[in-house]
Amino acid sequence: MGIDAIIALASLVIPGAIDFVKKKWLSPESDTPEATMSTLATTKPDVLPAYIQATTAYMNAQKEFFNRDVVGAPSQWVIDLRAAIRPIGVVGAGLTLAGMVLASVMDIEIDPTMAGTLEGVRLSSVAIVSSWFGSRLDIHK
Repeated sequence: MGIDAIIALASLVIPGAIDFVKKKWLSPESDTPEATMSTLATTKPDVLPAYIQATTAYMNAQKEFFNRDVVGAPSQWVIDLRAAIRPIGVVGAGLTLAGMVLASVMDIEIDPTMAGTLEGVRLSSVAIVSSWFGSRLDIHK
C-alpha cells in the first residue's frame, strides 16, 4: 500500500511541480517580438508594419524548415488513433485496477509465482492513471 501511495502522489504532483517551476523561475525573455513591437509602437510607429512583415516572413521560414520532411497530411484514421492512445491507456489501466479490486473483494486466489508480475502491473496502472490526472492539474500565474 505504501509504494502505491508514493507512486500515485508522485505522479499527481510532479507534472504540476514542473509547470510551477517553469512559470516561477524560468520566465520568458524580455526580448520577444511582442516587446519589440510595443517599443516600436511608442517610439517609431512608421517602421512597425515593416517589422511585422519581417517577423511573419521569419516565422514562415521557420515553419517551412521544421516541416521540410513532411509530405502531405497523414490519414484521418492515423490522426484519430494517435489522439486516442493516451485515453485508451488510461481507461485500460483504470479497468485493470478495477478488476484487481473486484478480484480482491471476491477472494480470488492467484498463483504465488504471479505475485511479482501482478504487483508490477498494479504499480504501472496506478502511475498511468495518476499521471493522467496530474497532467490535468495546472497552476496559473
